[in-house]
Amino acid sequence: MKNSATASRVPDPGIRALFETEARHQAWLDVEAALALAEAELGIIPDAAAADIVRAANLESLDQARIDEGLKRTGHPLVPLIWELARIAGEDSGHYVHWGATTQNITDTGEVLLLARSHRILLDLLADVLTALADLAERTRGMPAAGRTHGQHAVPVTFGYKVAVWIDELARHGDRLAEAAPRLFVCSLGGAAGTFASFGADGFDLQARFAARLGLRPMPVPSRTILDHFAEFACLLGMLGATSSKLANEVYTLMKQEFAEAREPVPAGTVGSSTMPQKRNPILAQDIIAAAAEIRALVPLALEAMQTEHEANRATSLMLRNGLARIVELAGDILARLKLIAEGLTVDAARMRANLDLSGGLILAEALMLRLGQHIGRQDAHDVIYDATEAAVASGRSFAETLAADPKVTAHLSVAEIDALLDPTAYTGLCADMATEQARHGRIVAKRLNQVAPT
Repeated sequence: MKNSATASRVPDPGIRALFETEARHQAWLDVEAALALAEAELGIIPDAAAADIVRAANLESLDQARIDEGLKRTGHPLVPLIWELARIAGEDSGHYVHWGATTQNITDTGEVLLLARSHRILLDLLADVLTALADLAERTRGMPAAGRTHGQHAVPVTFGYKVAVWIDELARHGDRLAEAAPRLFVCSLGGAAGTFASFGADGFDLQARFAARLGLRPMPVPSRTILDHFAEFACLLGMLGATSSKLANEVYTLMKQEFAEAREPVPAGTVGSSTMPQKRNPILAQDIIAAAAEIRALVPLALEAMQTEHEANRATSLMLRNGLARIVELAGDILARLKLIAEGLTVDAARMRANLDLSGGLILAEALMLRLGQHIGRQDAHDVIYDATEAAVASGRSFAETLAADPKVTAHLSVAEIDALLDPTAYTGLCADMATEQARHGRIVAKRLNQVAPT
């Protein structure tokens, strides 16, 4: 959403910058430095060479013009960087740069470093969203609203119950992302075909030391065709985006003048239309819906990338590198906007109550049916109340008047009982309790997410 009209109003979560070319190159240099240090520990390369490589593995120390020229000449994403790193490390030490590794060992591991940093940002954003929603759930726990199924009035709920639903789902996504970290953030250092042939008997030990230096975990089988962990991350973020989109669509709908029950924060001075001065559009919600749709479109690409043939295939690596980076960027954009909505959503209790009364009490038909059913049985009561609702709609009379004039109803229920049963605030079930419980749960999960380590 780099070009979004609201970009200046939404704080940049910092993920997009992680995948810029310079950041990627520095991540690859960090990986090369960790490789050199791990190899020196095992005597594979001299200690002095490792020290020189680490000293040189800083993008600012390298000649960018040489790297750019090499990229144009070779068409290879890493080799020119290796050449320049070797040059800066010195003639003797430069011979040991990239010792035994293959390109994908470096680029995939560098990508994992960037994804791990993105993961931390996403968890912190999600924790903020859950905390803000917890406050909203408590504030609106008993605020009655029309519950809608199939787009029609069903039974009363509370707005806090809606928020409880959001928290419950988002909290599970947080748990999934946290639980997946040990599977997601792994390094691959198996050499050309993942066999450790270039490292000899020290291969597993080397990879373990290499991983530890980077704060990652080693792969039991460092095959270049194993990409399920990347695909898992894409799928998890696809699910997170889908829930966020569902939430945003609810806000989008409730902002329509015909509903007017809730409103995302619209800063003073925001222009919604170049020609209609009155417009206060649900821009944040629309941004989320659009970004989530793009993520869902990219998830199949991550699954397709798992179809890598033999021991490596550049095509599938490119699918993942480009597709997953975009997914993570979009997830950050979504959560940054969702945080603003959760923190600044305005709800209109009076309008909710007015909307509850639109059907003249028909929304309480179930309550009447169940009470009458205690006397004549549920199915017979369903038929009686069904006929009463049809009569009320056809005649234009209120539901209360129609019920009070029906001897099948008044034979068992008094007018006072009917009036009490038509009170929407008395038929919200355990909505308030669920809102309170999910507010508590949301804060617990938020705290847990803030404490998650990458591996």
